[in-house]
Amino acid sequence: MSIDLTITDLVAEIVLNAPERLNAITESDLIDLGLALSEAQEARVGAVLFRGEGRSFCAGRDISNLSPATDDATMYLANRVAPLLRQIANFPAPTFAAATGACLGVGLGLLIACDVVYVADTARIGSPFANLGATLDSGGHSLFFERLGAHRTLDLIYTAEMMSGTEAVAAGLFSRVVPEAELLSFTRERVVRVSTGAIEAFRASKALVQELRDERIGLWASMEHESVAQGLLCKSDNYHEGFAAFQQKRKPVFTRADS
Repeated sequence: MSIDLTITDLVAEIVLNAPERLNAITESDLIDLGLALSEAQEARVGAVLFRGEGRSFCAGRDISNLSPATDDATMYLANRVAPLLRQIANFPAPTFAAATGACLGVGLGLLIACDVVYVADTARIGSPFANLGATLDSGGHSLFFERLGAHRTLDLIYTAEMMSGTEAVAAGLFSRVVPEAELLSFTRERVVRVSTGAIEAFRASKALVQELRDERIGLWASMEHESVAQGLLCKSDNYHEGFAAFQQKRKPVFTRADS
């Protein structure tokens, strides 16, 4: 088993645990990741943390025993990878990733699907696939084009040059950069804190951001949808608790509406 799941209180930690192959993903790993997510959802966790054991987050698809003559890349990406990435993106609680080392191919896709991504300063991000006669996949073109523009995207793809975690965050690819030695503790502290937050409010913001990204709605349409979401939140117990705590100058105690 190269996918580990630990659930502690309201946090699920999902670990890619095959450091000997830089956590390169096999088809069985994709299945196990999906099962781990389903188990975390059934446990009604308040947040999920993805990380890789060892030197890298994920070096991409495990191609060590792959034959190009028989490989069906379209089937693999469309029927194996994409459903998992959608499952992560649609998870009904905040999802975080702590990424060190290589974050390539499917590994990059896993980061793209998460809500918040903290990367080590020494992380390596890019598209080395020109050296294989292949191209970037798992959502990489969309992320790079949206954040870097056409010229920088094709520069990275054509040259197969890597960006460091520091460069990637400076370019707006991910949430923030952290020294590698501090990354896991830094991320865990934030995941634990978020896991006890008002889940309905987080879900509303997640849906609003996904709508902006996927449907490209404009400012005024998004503002209208925000107003509707805020009105629905007004009816929730956590909304009332948050206001009461503010007025009473105490820390709010939020509950899971679906627990």
